[in-house]
Amino acid sequence: MNDLDALWAFLVAGVIALVLTPLAARLAHRIGAIDLPRERSLHDSPTPSLGGIAILAGVLAGAAFLPFNGETRGILGGAAAIAVIGALDDVREEGLSPVLKLIGQFAAAAIPVAADVRVDNVTLPFVEPLQLGDWGIPLTMVGMVAVMNVVNFTDGVDGLAAGVCTIAAATFAVIALSLGRDDAGVLAAVVAGASVGFLWHNFHPASIFMGDSGSNLLGLLLASIAVQGVLKTAAVVALFFPLVILAVPALDATFVVAKRIKYGRPVYSADRWHFHHRFANIGFSARRTVLYLYAWTLSLAALALALRFVPYSQDDGELNAGWAAVMIAFGLVALAASAYLVLVLEIFKFRRFRERQLRRQAALSEREIDEEIHREVETGEFEAVEPPG
Repeated sequence: MNDLDALWAFLVAGVIALVLTPLAARLAHRIGAIDLPRERSLHDSPTPSLGGIAILAGVLAGAAFLPFNGETRGILGGAAAIAVIGALDDVREEGLSPVLKLIGQFAAAAIPVAADVRVDNVTLPFVEPLQLGDWGIPLTMVGMVAVMNVVNFTDGVDGLAAGVCTIAAATFAVIALSLGRDDAGVLAAVVAGASVGFLWHNFHPASIFMGDSGSNLLGLLLASIAVQGVLKTAAVVALFFPLVILAVPALDATFVVAKRIKYGRPVYSADRWHFHHRFANIGFSARRTVLYLYAWTLSLAALALALRFVPYSQDDGELNAGWAAVMIAFGLVALAASAYLVLVLEIFKFRRFRERQLRRQAALSEREIDEEIHREVETGEFEAVEPPG
């Protein structure tokens, strides 16, 4: 198995997902798996769901380039299981209950974990590897379920989850192949191909959504790839690869859950606190929101690749000054992108737009305007701001 297998797997998965996505949309119309616009939605017309079925078909087709061993069977079995559970949620008008969905996620995660796709130890810089022992099984399952929900949270605007997963999977593919984890590298290429094939139909204006069948599927696959291709290696920075590559959806999920806990709301409740909602509320179009978040994800993916390939330290652990400076530059770019999006776009630009809007719409004092803006920034609850011009 080599890099050429990964390329062919990417192409096959992409073509299958591209061709079958319209058929998945027809099936969704036929069985009533339609996502209707709601108060928190960023789409304004009924849109078929079940795109995850086409993604799964692409993954299964691309998996022909993988050895059909126990780990592969476990990952594909878990993928099929979570896609079916997600499809049931997509078809039901009210969806599955949060408890039932969580049980289904753990059940699906248990399939690859039982096939030895689990973390037994974690390599940390400057210390001995941390042996997890029997704790490796539940911790791996919790991690997989967490990634499923992280991706699910991201799936709120046309093309966002599919694009972010394409970038993440492609990055994992390069890193896993470079570490000699060929099975995981090819699987990551398969996931990238299936995601980008679906993205052709899902980019704004989307003709279909991936639904829970797709977001949970991609989350389980990315988590399995992270375990199989990165965390099970002896690479010193292995733990940091998934944290950096999946940082954007992880930060979004962390921010939203923290807000819900702070205001005493159930962590599974729907709201408009996600990054894509907040960008929409300062006047960004769906396409512009997605492109900005793609750029942020790419900057972090570049940092992950730099961590893998830039020789910033010698074999004896001594830093190479020149290459260390290159690493610092990659880190600063990622940090600058994060600061720009979170601070400038989320807060400063919103404050300016919202201040002008309140002055036009209501006879409020400067103090009242400041207090209202502070409340809205803190809670994320505000009407969409129309930018001037």
